[in-house]
Amino acid sequence: MSGTGLFSVLAIALTAAFGAVALKKYSPEISVVIVVSAGVILLIEILSEITPVLNEMNVWIQKAGIESGYLAVLLKSVGICFVCQFAADSCREAGHASLAAKVELASGITIMILALPLMENILTIASGLLSGQ
Repeated sequence: MSGTGLFSVLAIALTAAFGAVALKKYSPEISVVIVVSAGVILLIEILSEITPVLNEMNVWIQKAGIESGYLAVLLKSVGICFVCQFAADSCREAGHASLAAKVELASGITIMILALPLMENILTIASGLLSGQ
């Protein structure tokens, strides 16, 4: 992340945090809206900086001779983790810890489902090695 991008993230986060704290006493609902809105803006700002990282990872995967499908599963899993963590934190901020727990559970199950084809490949390879093929 460039210095300018990092400065933008810090400025948005601190401004939203101070605004939310100042308004929480008078209007807790608006305070939550400020925090969630700032979180969405920050998420968009951070994700816009990730393209160079993804390109570099793709080069490494190609050099290693690994199927690109594995990278896709990894990146989707990381994306699911980030988005669900954001949603869970927002639920907690709004005072709904039980909803946050359900979001976290859903993210774990979604990642498990996403990884099923990889598990099948691993089990097929292991089975082939054990049977001597």
